Amino acid sequence: MIAGMKAGNAAASLLEGAGRIIKGKKEFLELLIAAIFAGGHVLIEDNPGLGKTTVAKTLAKLIDGGKKGLDFKRIQFTPDLLPYDITGVDVFDPKSRTFRFIPGPVLANIVLADEINRTTPKVQSALLEVMAEKQVTIGQISHRPPEPFFVIATENPIESEGTFPLPAAQLDRFMMKLSLGYPDRVSELAILEENPSETGLEKLEPVIRLADFSAAKKVAASVFCHDALKEAIADTIRDTRIHKAFALGASPRAGLHLLSASRALAFVRGRDYVIDEDLAILAPAVIAHRVKLRDPRAQGEKIIREICLARIDGIKTG
Repeated sequence: MIAGMKAGNAAASLLEGAGRIIKGKKEFLELLIAAIFAGGHVLIEDNPGLGKTTVAKTLAKLIDGGKKGLDFKRIQFTPDLLPYDITGVDVFDPKSRTFRFIPGPVLANIVLADEINRTTPKVQSALLEVMAEKQVTIGQISHRPPEPFFVIATENPIESEGTFPLPAAQLDRFMMKLSLGYPDRVSELAILEENPSETGLEKLEPVIRLADFSAAKKVAASVFCHDALKEAIADTIRDTRIHKAFALGASPRAGLHLLSASRALAFVRGRDYVIDEDLAILAPAVIAHRVKLRDPRAQGEKIIREICLARIDGIKTG
């Protein structure tokens, strides 16, 4: 690892390091890393066995958090889980005759919320405060997770029995909803040869320091975005509220997330300015999970991409 690494190299190093474990998924990794630099949380919906858990473990290993390293916690969500199982709880200490707070797994740097739709709405809602406010309130005292802090949640789309769909308020906390998808043939052969989730992950070393990561986040937030592209973002969000395909449109938070993610993606791709392609790529990932379709058979991602492209074309011809 190079001391004094420039912030601009942090994204490239993370992308290269993650690519050693997650084979053949460059665009997925670009969007994931963009979300992290933008300070957002990610929901990954995909079939079992595609590496959703490995993604979170990989990121935790790539960032050097110092002597202790980054704190990574995995929460396996089940129907019998209780809110304090993830947030923590005050326990009475008979010796000191005081209550002592025992932190839950959500107070970590990287939290993997595995199969989040398999737990009850009461437990799901326990994540709302920490995802939005970066704090957990137990009694009258608030406890903050360490920095950096982000949640990677997973859900399985092929089994609906015994699941509890995430409510709109919870979905709105996720900056992006992504899908890994199956690997191509070359990547599949590489997985068979190397078994990266086992042997590769074990040998993986940090590629950036925590200070470099923090500096890169600041640089990503300062990437230039032209006013015309900001107007395209605002109009795309507003269009979802009047489009006949949607029963529920996107919130203002979706626009803020799209702008932050666009800046971060530009940074990940080595630019200090946002281009229209950034919006077109990100709009489905940032907006689609926040809207409700009138026809459940419709493809929300496709409709949103078309809306965004129409607004971008309006800028070019305007």
